[in-house]
Amino acid sequence: MKIVFISDTHNKHKHISVPDGDILVHCGDFTGMGYTHEIASFNAWLGTLKHPVKLICAGNHDISFERDHHFAKSLITNGTYLEHESIVINGISFFLSPYSPRFLRWAFMKERGEDILQKWKEIPEGVDVLVTHGPPHSILDSIMFGSESLGCEDLYREVILRVKPTISAHGHIHGGYGRIEVNSTLFINASICNEEYQPVNKPIEIEI
Repeated sequence: MKIVFISDTHNKHKHISVPDGDILVHCGDFTGMGYTHEIASFNAWLGTLKHPVKLICAGNHDISFERDHHFAKSLITNGTYLEHESIVINGISFFLSPYSPRFLRWAFMKERGEDILQKWKEIPEGVDVLVTHGPPHSILDSIMFGSESLGCEDLYREVILRVKPTISAHGHIHGGYGRIEVNSTLFINASICNEEYQPVNKPIEIEI
């Protein structure tokens, strides 16, 4: 089964060449501010893709999905929107979560420490494919010209020590695009846009 991962397309979806596959996963930030017309445009684009299954996670820019969850979700008709939820497809378990540590006043943000840890503890053990909008600490989580790790320490511990997924995919930090294997988990930063919000990175294809 081929899974195609993308993230942080920020309204640039029409400029992306997405390879065919069995499952498309978007790790969040498909809009700029979560406006209705942005969601509608993204949904129409999803309808042009041939993937039998399309799983959609929100990110901090997709503000309407936090402020008016039911209405925003109703606009996604050409994919399956999941918000801190699980789904099993052909025996492969997925868990998608939009949360990330607090930064300014964006959506789906929790304070570092106990506040966000409670969310991560809700991730089921043994999930095959974990999708979080924000990255774990020290895993593909630095800006291009900086060395500071911007990811979540608590997410790192939960993923490495308890959940132990086969794949852990995220976006959010555009400069961290790529993949790396740590402790038998393949970590993916699938950000399509670079730090200048140009869609220069390719979707990441994984056979599982």
